[in-house]
Amino acid sequence: MVNTDTELSPVVVSVEEGSAAATAGLVPGDVIRAVQGLVPRDVIEWHRLVDDATVELTVGRGGLELDIVVTRKPDEPFGVTVSSAVFDRVQTCDNHCEFCFIYQLPKGMRRSLYTKDDDYRLSFLFGNFTTLTRFTEADLERVVDERLSPLFVSVHATDPAVRSEMLRNERGGVSLRWLGELLRHGIEANVQIVLCPGVNDGAVLDDTLAGILERFPGVANVAVVPLGLSRHNTESRMRVHTASEALDAVLRIEKWAGRFQQVLGRRVVHAADELYLRAGLDVPAAENYGDFGMLEDGIGLVRSFVESFAGRRDDRSHHDGGFFSSVDASPYLRPANPAVETALRRVPGPVAVTIGRSGAAKTPGAIRILSGELAAPVLSALVTDHPNVVVVAVRNDYFGGNTAVAGLLTYEDVSRACSGEPRGTHFFLPDVCLNSGMFLDGHTIDELTTRFDVEVVPASGTVLREKLEQFRARTGAGE
Repeated sequence: MVNTDTELSPVVVSVEEGSAAATAGLVPGDVIRAVQGLVPRDVIEWHRLVDDATVELTVGRGGLELDIVVTRKPDEPFGVTVSSAVFDRVQTCDNHCEFCFIYQLPKGMRRSLYTKDDDYRLSFLFGNFTTLTRFTEADLERVVDERLSPLFVSVHATDPAVRSEMLRNERGGVSLRWLGELLRHGIEANVQIVLCPGVNDGAVLDDTLAGILERFPGVANVAVVPLGLSRHNTESRMRVHTASEALDAVLRIEKWAGRFQQVLGRRVVHAADELYLRAGLDVPAAENYGDFGMLEDGIGLVRSFVESFAGRRDDRSHHDGGFFSSVDASPYLRPANPAVETALRRVPGPVAVTIGRSGAAKTPGAIRILSGELAAPVLSALVTDHPNVVVVAVRNDYFGGNTAVAGLLTYEDVSRACSGEPRGTHFFLPDVCLNSGMFLDGHTIDELTTRFDVEVVPASGTVLREKLEQFRARTGAGE
């Protein structure tokens, strides 16, 4: 069967020089019609089909259809990057959650930013969260047969009526049965609860965690995160956690973590750093996070950063690709799901390049570290013994609400903050607010660096420590 629909076909983006594909004559721009006589639905099938010694492809090129045979030596890479992760259209989300951040975006942003998915394949590939409301028996069969594990599941509540109401989807009340089936077949599942004040916190949160312990004891992790709220929110029930509500949530989560530990021998349940910070609490010690395996869910980010800044660990392999990377980034990254995330989620990604206005190395007289308002107090405490280094908490007027994290900073807000600093200041800008050099409001880093002396650095405690040590060594500051 040959696919004749170009829109549903993967396109060759790049071909590795000297690879088997290059030798066979594949070139960027080739449209993949079929592989081994089959039409791949997604990059998962693509990799499986090209993992043979001899791969037969049908490609479209310049209006012609060509048959190409790629012959690979043992362990030789195929050598092709394709244009997308899913070829047969993403399974879009048909929930209408009150807390969905997509509904809270201002108008006029890039079209891709308004994409909502509920696709188990993107859950496996990228760590996107799925509610399982569109999951089917055929999907379960494929996940189990191909061992597509781990998956990431949004639970929010285990009470059928509460969950259905939160998702605004009647299937939300019954679709958690698929989570039980996944666990029964040995598929690892990481669970998320987006906590909404007055909706699924308090006694409902207790009920949800009790339900997970009773019905789904095999889940690997449970991350409880606060909802993200922008000034464009139109849902009357959605509001920011008060300090007392955040404290109540943290105390309940800690209680249940102890119960999971007692019953299962594993902590399992964690509160997002944001809840501790909003409650005015210190984040837990490093030993509470084990190997920091839940950084992707905003669990332990602050402690990881602090430990790395102090030189007790190296966090360079964990830095955020940005809040909306899932719709614009390479399919080989593991980005965040914008529909339900708080923007604290972190994923592995390429280290950003250094960009400066002059393009030449120089010694700045003062450094300003640009940060979201939430993390600014933590950063400020870390740099107290670094003279001429100040943390600037950038207020997010573009999104407003409780969007106080660096991943949602825009050109508009960053440039306003830079304008308020002395002339000649050198700025450190965290790479988490950029995606391929572009801010969420459509402006580019190049526009910013024509106005200010800005250096883009990874959101890493290890890197920040090294940068500040280099600055101290060049200027003799603190001697």
